[in-house]
Amino acid sequence: MLREELIFVGTCDIAGLVRGKGFPASELPARRKTGIGWTHTNLMQTCFGQIFDTPFGTGGDLMIVPDPSAEVHVDFRDDSAAEHFFLGDICHTDGSPWECCVRAFLRRASTSLTEVSGLNLIAAFEQEFVYTGVEDLPGHAYSLSAFRRQGILGEMLTAAIRATSAKPDSFLAEYGPRQYEVTIAPEAAMCAADQGVIAREMARAVAFRLGHQAIFSPMPVADGTGNGVHVHFSLHGTGGAPATYDPNGTFGLSEAATHFAAGVLHHMPAITAITAPSPVSFLRLTPNRWAPTVADIKAQDRGAALRICPVFEGSDEKERAAQFNLEFRVCDAAASPYMALGALIFAGADGLARKLDLPDCAPPLPHSLSEALDTMEASDAVKSWFGPTFFDAYLRHKRSELSHVADLAPAELCARYAEIY
Repeated sequence: MLREELIFVGTCDIAGLVRGKGFPASELPARRKTGIGWTHTNLMQTCFGQIFDTPFGTGGDLMIVPDPSAEVHVDFRDDSAAEHFFLGDICHTDGSPWECCVRAFLRRASTSLTEVSGLNLIAAFEQEFVYTGVEDLPGHAYSLSAFRRQGILGEMLTAAIRATSAKPDSFLAEYGPRQYEVTIAPEAAMCAADQGVIAREMARAVAFRLGHQAIFSPMPVADGTGNGVHVHFSLHGTGGAPATYDPNGTFGLSEAATHFAAGVLHHMPAITAITAPSPVSFLRLTPNRWAPTVADIKAQDRGAALRICPVFEGSDEKERAAQFNLEFRVCDAAASPYMALGALIFAGADGLARKLDLPDCAPPLPHSLSEALDTMEASDAVKSWFGPTFFDAYLRHKRSELSHVADLAPAELCARYAEIY
């Protein structure tokens, strides 16, 4: 069979989907600099693939330039084409960053954190999905039976993730029917976001090769269990020294981590439009779904928006500091990991800059994407993080998506999003 290897270059856009173009592998040396051609209005592709509204029109040229640190080359050794792709930055044709690039958004956030505090953030993405290749049997949440019945999905996924140079942390049967979870070990912010994207795509790639699907939709079935994306994070100083833990602080948080967490909580109603950015996201963020409904912080409570994670007993203070982390739970796979993590960091950096204290009350999270977008639009801080062009484009993108599905009942709405994510 005559074949020529192709390589894909793309970005995980504001719809949370990886889009880009492929080219012959023989052209890679040249493409490392020029990437692939792109255009401004491609940003406005909704998750449905259609562009309903755009501030950019049909003009303009950009390029997606591959990042050599975000290359994936996984050969499944089954005669299928290898998964060979790069994640990259959207740049102007002169190589300068485009203000609406999602990776540039995260980069700006990380810079803001370092500028106000001298700290860096490391993170890990914990992602839930439904695997269609297993029978739905009741009563088997977290069970060995459910773990067994996924067959070789977990082994293939673990091997694929490791082949990308990421470090697999865990794979388990989750609470919902046919639901599983995959986690990657923590890394610096950009690498963590890259690996969050890569883990999703490897799950989809493995499921595809097994003749099934991995569904990351926030709410695959209207009356079922949602799929969350939980972002574990911690602060670190120069040389990587842990800076999140203080045994004498509230919840064991250091002064810096307290201000950071306070900033996240302060901006949470607004950034929910970025971290849970689909109509079905808000079917998950309801009571009795193991998902947050208010902007709160609690110790070891999986219903909290910000959860203080446990530290294993027997550790000395140095090990406790190294283990100590928080978990942001108002997130799902409709969000680009770059956007979600960027919003989290921007919010925390603002808390540090203003030395915010943890709040005495926990305001409710928005009840719909429309409400979240209105809250986001009213925030001068969030607008400054985006810049005027990206801010306007993001709001128009999400509102056009909302309008497109406004007449769908919850069951049909969930079915549509399950087809996409």
